[in-house]
Amino acid sequence: MSENKVVDKLNSINEFEREPVPASRLKGVKSFVGMYAGEHTAGTEFVIGPLFVAHGVSAGDLIWGLIFGNLLAVGSWAFICAPIAASVRETLYFKLEKICGRNLVALYNLVNGMMFCFLAGSMIAVSATAVGIPFNIAMPELGDWLPTSLGWIITVFAVGTVITVVAMLGYEQVSRFANIAAPWMILVFIAAGFAALPDLGVRSLGDFWQVANEKIWTGVPLEGESKFTFWHVMFFAWFCNMAMHIGMADMSILRYARKWQYGFSSAAGVFLGHFVAWLASGILCAAAAGSIAPGPIAYSAAGMAGAICVIIAGWTTANPTIYRAGLAIQGIMPSVRRWKVTLVVGLVTTVAACFPALVMRLLEFVAIYGLILMPMGAVIFIDFHLLPRLKLKQDYAAKQGLSFYAAPAFAWIATLTCCLLLNLIFGIDIFFLGLPGWFLAVLLYIGSSKMLQRQSSVSFEKVI
Repeated sequence: MSENKVVDKLNSINEFEREPVPASRLKGVKSFVGMYAGEHTAGTEFVIGPLFVAHGVSAGDLIWGLIFGNLLAVGSWAFICAPIAASVRETLYFKLEKICGRNLVALYNLVNGMMFCFLAGSMIAVSATAVGIPFNIAMPELGDWLPTSLGWIITVFAVGTVITVVAMLGYEQVSRFANIAAPWMILVFIAAGFAALPDLGVRSLGDFWQVANEKIWTGVPLEGESKFTFWHVMFFAWFCNMAMHIGMADMSILRYARKWQYGFSSAAGVFLGHFVAWLASGILCAAAAGSIAPGPIAYSAAGMAGAICVIIAGWTTANPTIYRAGLAIQGIMPSVRRWKVTLVVGLVTTVAACFPALVMRLLEFVAIYGLILMPMGAVIFIDFHLLPRLKLKQDYAAKQGLSFYAAPAFAWIATLTCCLLLNLIFGIDIFFLGLPGWFLAVLLYIGSSKMLQRQSSVSFEKVI
């Protein structure tokens, strides 16, 4: 295929960045089950599971924390994000532009896009730990922040190129890739976990709980790591994807859903990925004597199938994440084709993936990025559900012709400032700030909207 034909093909892909998705392009539940299962049974699961081991979670706290936290996460997707997505059928970024104004949403899109770049970068790095196995490339360890070798950088760029190409092709290909890969990956996760149990002394089902408490989730953190409890696990399981559900980023995905109830398909991801896969990868970490490099620990338990699973798992999460990042940045420059923006985003993501700190501090990173994006999700939720009942205008910036609406800006900045102060002054862990932060953002947006919209109305009446 010639270069011109490739460009024409990419230009013909319409992702409805600035208009509602038409009925003819809506998708059935299978697309969402496959995408969520593929995205959340992912490369990061090979990192997060071992990090729980490193933070000294006990077995009971881990299991109950994951059950309750994942139920709350599914509820957030199904009752907070999906109904709005299926109603407006617009991307998060176009919806926010109508609420906030173009100038404010440009800043938000930049922050959002960069956060997604870093998250996707961690997925690329996870895949690279498996790709590098045949070449004996030195793998990053828990304390590494900088690239460990030239071979590591080359491997990361090779993986990043493949992932970026898939994301450039649009949601159709992202969803198709996930549906193909997800069932096989889940089976490998489970098989690898079972394969590692005999090395830890599990000879029968009755041995598991004792071994789990004594050798895997011992309740004792590694030196230099903080101690995690049930509450850490529950709130992390709930809020590790806060940007997607409470932060409304998955409006860009669920706008293709025929029914809002498809938000429950997120259960396929969190209970297979954020439950089964986290448990399995924790077992692998313990069997590998505390190593957390995903590729080697999967290879040691399941051979090449384990290594290939790590590669594919990184791809299936990075693909939709780079897709979201491309939509975010494209919202700043709508005249530029989405695939071109996604190409640049993929390059930035791949460069970020070279730095192992993205993977080694993944728990803290996903908590921070969810917290940063959460207030604007609260703004969308209140703007859609509550403002009409308060006799206030929805999509205020679009209706008033504003390029900058101060109410959501105030809610966003003031909420994050208060969360920062709670963390610095009172020592409240970042994992616990999302819940009070959401309610604070709601109150600030309602209050500032009342004040500004009524002031605008009074000023208009005086002019008349």
